[in-house]
Amino acid sequence: MSSRNSSTSRSISIRRAVARDAKRLTRLVRGSSAYEGKYASAVAGYRVGPDYIEAHRVFVAVGTDEQGGRVLGFYSLVLAPPELDLLFVADEAQGRGIGRLLAAHMRSEARAAGLDRVKVVSHLPAVGFYQRVGAVRTGTAFANPPAVPWDRPEFEFRLP
Repeated sequence: MSSRNSSTSRSISIRRAVARDAKRLTRLVRGSSAYEGKYASAVAGYRVGPDYIEAHRVFVAVGTDEQGGRVLGFYSLVLAPPELDLLFVADEAQGRGIGRLLAAHMRSEARAAGLDRVKVVSHLPAVGFYQRVGAVRTGTAFANPPAVPWDRPEFEFRLP
């Protein structure tokens, strides 16, 4: 691991999300620059509620140094059927390895739950990210207007 990644992993902790994180996670989703313009409809009105956090394995990446415990990203693992439902990193925290840490944590959680594969339907701007963190392209999720009027690539994390 490079010193940059080592530094990042020391300054970031990952913990289980709790109900009081719901508003922060909702703001992170709705405020993501990856969903501006033509993609805005996919997150307009989206809500990560306490009920969602309780029903799924939701984990947050929290800054432990200069960020003062701020939520910098999160993911949600659905066990049945196995799917990475959400993975977001705050715009200002991107490029620091947080997404990579969250993906690695998700794989570890999935293995611990006895899963051997986890599906992810990728947002188009995130395709390169999922390829870099080891997901394999498996197909296409076709458009579902009006919520998602474009096709999206499907990937799979294979867990040895």
